Amino acid sequence: MRFSANLGFLWTDLPLPAAIRAAKRAGFDAVECHWPYEVPVDAMCRALDETGLPMLGLNTRRGDLSRGENGLAALPGRGAEARAAVDEALGYACAIGAQSLHVMAGVAEGPEARAAFLDTLRYACDRAAPHRITILIEPLNRYDAPGYFLNTTAQAQTILAELGRTNARLMFDCYHVGRTEGDVIARLETLWPMIGHIQFAAVPDRGAPDHGDLDYRQVFRAIARLGWTRPLGAEYRPGTETGASLDWLDWARRL
Repeated sequence: MRFSANLGFLWTDLPLPAAIRAAKRAGFDAVECHWPYEVPVDAMCRALDETGLPMLGLNTRRGDLSRGENGLAALPGRGAEARAAVDEALGYACAIGAQSLHVMAGVAEGPEARAAFLDTLRYACDRAAPHRITILIEPLNRYDAPGYFLNTTAQAQTILAELGRTNARLMFDCYHVGRTEGDVIARLETLWPMIGHIQFAAVPDRGAPDHGDLDYRQVFRAIARLGWTRPLGAEYRPGTETGASLDWLDWARRL
């Protein structure tokens, strides 16, 4: 199996270009990040070119963190800001060759929030299509992201069906699903046709995948059986220096 280092959680003590190089040395096959916008594009491109690692994706900005914002796309009355966040993210993604963009919904609820989210996603899909960039949506669990608009895979499934765009997909995070929906493998099987990226971390502490309630040997084998060939995103909190948390990588790559 192949794996991607999520640099929003791994090697956070290093500047992003240095973290890309560290991921290469550790044996990862790709990288992904959260909000790289303060890093000059040329520095990111140099690190990606030097290592040969693909950048799988990044997120739209969360908004005003001092107000507890966690995305803009589903906030009623904030459509112009949400579209500007999409434009910024797509511009950066194109410049560094990123393959996908996670459009963050934000803290909201109700039919107006749903309509706002769909409007932003339509805009994002239209803008991304000429660049062959996939738009991702990700349900976040209610414990880590209370009040987040998109919080279940069933909700994401209905939104993607209504959206009806071929370049919109589900980001399936085994950790978030495991925290709130139970049988991760069953949900993977059900949602398989719409999944665009898979991430993982231990349940319930979001640590490395070598412990916890979810047996990742079984999960990774199920993913392989279903036919997944792209890198899986390691989005976990190492709890120590990142290199010391990577014992799982050897056995996981052999599965």
